[in-house]
Amino acid sequence: MRACNMSAAMKQRAQKKKDLKIEKSPPPDSRREETNYEFPWTPKGYTAFKILLSARLCAAVWNIVGDCDETYNYWEPMHFLMFGKGYQTWEYSPMYAVRSYAYLWIHALPISLYKSLFSTNKIMLFYILRCVFAFACASCEVYFYKGVCKQFGANTGRITLAVLLISPGMFISSTAFLPSSFCMYMTLLSMGAWFQEHLQVAILSTAASAILGWPFAGILGAPIAGDILLRKKELQFFIKWCLMALVLFLLPSMQTDFHYYGKLVIAPLNIVLYNVFTEHGPNLYGVEPFSYYFLNGFLNFNVMFVLALFSLPCVYLVKFLLRLKEKDKPTWLLMLPMYLWILIFFTRPHKEERFLFPIYPLLALYGAVGIDYLQKLCCLLLPRQMGRHYTDNTSWIPICLCVLFSVLSFSRVVALYQGYHAPLDVYVELNRISSDPKIHTLSPDKVVSVCVGKEWYRFPSNFFLPGNNWNLQFLRSEFRGQLPKPYNSGEDATSQIPSDMNDRNREEMSRYTNITRCHYLIDLDTQTDTKFEPNYSAIPEEWTILYSVPFLDASRSHRLLRAFYIPFISGRYCTYVNYNLLKTTRTKKTSAGRKR
Repeated sequence: MRACNMSAAMKQRAQKKKDLKIEKSPPPDSRREETNYEFPWTPKGYTAFKILLSARLCAAVWNIVGDCDETYNYWEPMHFLMFGKGYQTWEYSPMYAVRSYAYLWIHALPISLYKSLFSTNKIMLFYILRCVFAFACASCEVYFYKGVCKQFGANTGRITLAVLLISPGMFISSTAFLPSSFCMYMTLLSMGAWFQEHLQVAILSTAASAILGWPFAGILGAPIAGDILLRKKELQFFIKWCLMALVLFLLPSMQTDFHYYGKLVIAPLNIVLYNVFTEHGPNLYGVEPFSYYFLNGFLNFNVMFVLALFSLPCVYLVKFLLRLKEKDKPTWLLMLPMYLWILIFFTRPHKEERFLFPIYPLLALYGAVGIDYLQKLCCLLLPRQMGRHYTDNTSWIPICLCVLFSVLSFSRVVALYQGYHAPLDVYVELNRISSDPKIHTLSPDKVVSVCVGKEWYRFPSNFFLPGNNWNLQFLRSEFRGQLPKPYNSGEDATSQIPSDMNDRNREEMSRYTNITRCHYLIDLDTQTDTKFEPNYSAIPEEWTILYSVPFLDASRSHRLLRAFYIPFISGRYCTYVNYNLLKTTRTKKTSAGRKR
């Protein structure tokens, strides 16, 4: 009897090993049944995290602040929460309340903790938060990468990892303080969870993206909801986790906003009402032609953007030729989030680069899927030995495409840094000058005015001003839209309705100061010289140049060579002008005039 039991146990173990072997065997990738080849090599999760984190930390240090919305709608209100001073836009007026303070506090908490423990300057806090972004993004990318490997295979996984690592789009978006970047993190989590059948995480990530980040990002979760409700028939499960998401994200968000606005506010709903149900919608800002996103997509993902756009027809063509069967989730359903986003946002008049951030991981993935299926097609056409994996004699395809992608991507990142990093350099220099008594001769407690005219939208935030007695002031320029204004003082500042504020982008004259009140001025030299935008550096009797950094003049530079840096060639076809830090020379004259 004992021998029979032992024999039965041995048979069970043998059967388990056999089943395990079958499970681990990759499915046939052509008409022939082949089971002896090995999986392609892929980096392990920890290795992937280390290389991704290295790339994201580089972005934290070298990325520019490329969107004035990032400065005035996020860095500035957060600076107000932490230091009691900052600029307020109409979106934060209690009359409109389309932005949530809960989103700000999610990001303010880590640097507030650091500030309470260590003595540091505000520029350091700025870069510490960017490093937090880098860590969060790299973590989400690794989770996504694991899901891709499980759903699409090792070959697609390693190509996706390479694209995520190097793409200019990920470099730009990974450390930006924008809801669209937060939604991109959540896209990485929700899609990675969907691919791994972690459906609770998929639902919660999608809800966090829509509630805490940007409500329109919920579109990306529609295929996930369809999979759960229509294919899996899990209505009760779906409702339970949606209610859980409301409790976890919406209620705390409403409570936080009630505290700051002094009234009941559902910020995601207000965003939808303003953008969809007002007669003008968002078209007061950034109306661009249909080609805008195609150009932007190519700049940030170059060849991978093209492959991603055509990945769906490519996949089904190869499936037809090779007679491949669909897996558990149909390919069209897996690709639907990207195509839904393209269908909706590419057709809207209001276009901004940041609106593509949430689908950047999907562009990387489906570009990789396109390469993978191209390899399978070539495998059909090229002779190969039985028992060999389809990647063995087609590895030159992803290598060549990834080398081309890497060269173009690195060229793009260098071009962005060289062309547009000057504002950050100038404001860092302003901090150095503030502690140099030979240059900054004002008393430490005196209020100092730093003025900007046409360069108002490149101000990186109050985190780059030396102290709370240093104020940014606006000079009138050729811009005729509405500028932000400083928050009111007092504990109830966020619940007060600010004066001279509108939601139609009408110019408010109360925003401007007289140039005679300016101690320092940040300005860009240009070829044009108008009444409201003179080249102040050319007026030596009023201004002296303290510091200058080259800045790309896009209007006088070659379109291709300003977008992609080519050593020894771009310099000949691109024109640079000076981005200046100026100091007034009128202080003595003004003081003498007041005495008289």
